Amino acid sequence: MEFIDPNVVDLSRFQFALTALYHFMFVPLTLGLTFMLAAMETVYVVTGRQIYKDMAQFWGKLFGINFAIGVATGITMEFEFGTNWSMYSHFFGDMFGTPLAIEGLMAFFMESTFVGLMFFGWDRLSKQAHLAVTYLVALGSNLSALWILIANAGMNVPEGAHFDPETMRMQFESFVNLVFNPDAQAKFVHTSVAGYVSAAMFVMGISAFYLLRGQHRQFAARSFRMAALFGIISTVAVITLGDVLGRLDYEKQPTKIAAIEGLWHTSKPPFEPWILAALPDDAKQENHFEVGVPLVLTPLITHTFDQPIMGMHELEDAAGPRIRSGIEAVSALRRYGVTHSDADLALFTQHEQDMGYGLLAARHAPNQDVTNIPENQIDTVVKATQPDILPNVFVTFWSFRFMVFLSLWFFALFAISAYISLKRRLEHNKLLLKLCMWSIPLPILATEFGWITAEAGRQPWTVFGWLPTFLSASSHGVSYMVFSLIGFVLLYSVFIAAELYLMFKFARLGPEHDSMEPHAQHDAPKPSAFDMHSTAS
Repeated sequence: MEFIDPNVVDLSRFQFALTALYHFMFVPLTLGLTFMLAAMETVYVVTGRQIYKDMAQFWGKLFGINFAIGVATGITMEFEFGTNWSMYSHFFGDMFGTPLAIEGLMAFFMESTFVGLMFFGWDRLSKQAHLAVTYLVALGSNLSALWILIANAGMNVPEGAHFDPETMRMQFESFVNLVFNPDAQAKFVHTSVAGYVSAAMFVMGISAFYLLRGQHRQFAARSFRMAALFGIISTVAVITLGDVLGRLDYEKQPTKIAAIEGLWHTSKPPFEPWILAALPDDAKQENHFEVGVPLVLTPLITHTFDQPIMGMHELEDAAGPRIRSGIEAVSALRRYGVTHSDADLALFTQHEQDMGYGLLAARHAPNQDVTNIPENQIDTVVKATQPDILPNVFVTFWSFRFMVFLSLWFFALFAISAYISLKRRLEHNKLLLKLCMWSIPLPILATEFGWITAEAGRQPWTVFGWLPTFLSASSHGVSYMVFSLIGFVLLYSVFIAAELYLMFKFARLGPEHDSMEPHAQHDAPKPSAFDMHSTAS
């Protein structure tokens, strides 16, 4: 068992977190805009009205900018699993690599192939054929998300694999269980629909900018209305499917749900409050203050009125026997590697499900070797390991709340916007239009907080219950990690600057053709760079 410098592990985590967060700025917009483009083009094909073709072409141009830069930021991430997380790749590579390979061969190639036809096929394909291409691009982008989230779900709820003591790695067992992992299905729909919320706010916010400037009124009003209706449906779906994920975490990852809820002690149903705000203290394992809503937590998480939710102190206590059992498993596995005796294999099989907890104890064992802990020190090692099963509560608790509070804001904004738009009173509600503009980046921020909740809440595991994060990294030097981290930050910052510049430029230009108002583009004043900068902030 090779131990990596803790600084290297931390830097590896930080680098992957930054590259993932950078990349995830582009993904939600890609997922959502594809189906919005398909919806606009469908109306064009059915009604024959030119303005809906203009909408599809204009928003498609902004989609193309986002898609290209999103691809550039995503490709390098897959290489990080080999360069920075080689132990994880060895241990879980079969389960993680299979869906990623399918994503590349099926979804990414499909999406990349048809996206060219979507952009350059307007005058070369029939209306119906081009519409089919647009739907295939939407399908490809969402299938890409599906396979990536199937890979991620295996890290959170390992399904379809078993540990092989001969190869010392997780072996692929069931493709059906891998694909139909309930965590994967719930995460896919939740993440995809969150992308639809991002796209709806993007279209609605830029349309609001045009309406405030008095430009492209008919184009902007139709885009705004379609985005508002699309957004309110998507927000309801996001909130509903988030509840499904919460229920799954309650069943499969109790430490994550306890951290999300800031629950240090097991709940007392049905009166346990849902904590709106608190200051969790990881060191003292307590909340310094709490503001909660009574009678909400139990039905919200358990969907009953009498099931308790285990608190973090009780989860630590429950982990004690699993850590002891895990130490037995690792010791038997070590002996089996030397003796290949049936007795050692049988003993390992008996304690196999707790092996990860034995590996987790390695940091506290003498000489970091759990196979040679003196009998009189086992209790000390177990007690020292128990707090390690918990994630960073402060980060998990608040990232989840920021995501939830922003989702409620989106619901209110979309609902009011849809109502005002249907009443045709948009241009008389300047404050609403400004709020829509200022809210453009917020759905992206909400998805980032959602990703932080999911990944920080899984700690201390890369594969939940099986492989601790501190054993998963590659054995690089600190200087190498610092150099590569700086390189990625600079490169990805250039990508973001390019995205913002191109988005601002083409959004300022607006649609090239507006059949409803042929002179509006020439008569209206040109928006300034300052105006568009305020739109993004």
